[in-house]
Amino acid sequence: MWPLITLTLGISLSGVIAPGPMLAVTLAKSCKSPWAGTLMSLGHAVVEAPLIILIYFGFARFFENHAVQLVLAILGGGMILWMGASMFRNRLKIVREGQDLPYSAFVAGITMSALNPFFLLWWATVGSLLVMKFLDFGVRGLLILIAVHWACDLFWLTFISQTVHRTRRFVSPRFQEWLFIVMAFFLAGFGVYYVVSGIRMI
Repeated sequence: MWPLITLTLGISLSGVIAPGPMLAVTLAKSCKSPWAGTLMSLGHAVVEAPLIILIYFGFARFFENHAVQLVLAILGGGMILWMGASMFRNRLKIVREGQDLPYSAFVAGITMSALNPFFLLWWATVGSLLVMKFLDFGVRGLLILIAVHWACDLFWLTFISQTVHRTRRFVSPRFQEWLFIVMAFFLAGFGVYYVVSGIRMI
């Protein structure tokens, strides 16, 4: 069991640390709350835990279906574009007036996971191979996989939000505004990429 846990930690951390929409929103939300990363990881778990269970019971092929991926790519890409645009529009209010984005970190965690076609495809392919390694351990192995993988998300995103929130006072408002601009375009880029990738499947 321990070799599998070590393997899960390595695979999970490599995926968690990689830059993506989840990290961008966590950075933005952390300006308002040190617990933004924790809430993001909880929202992520709401989607990921049932997904792992579905794959455990043989539903991986459903998420490999091109029609499913197309719908998720368009919906997910559109939602991420909206989040990026919202971040860009509200950057001055957030930095100068202390306001927050119009969506919670918990909801963002759910959205970034449920409507991310590449996240779902990863679990249907690479992730399913990891799930299969735990089949011999039954439900206990499945729960350990979910707990270990989610702990990596929880640790990393919480670390990011705590660090950003505690150090934000040392960063000038002008720099924070530019950071929001960069993250907004970063999200928009991912949104466009998701939509275009989905259309190419047709």
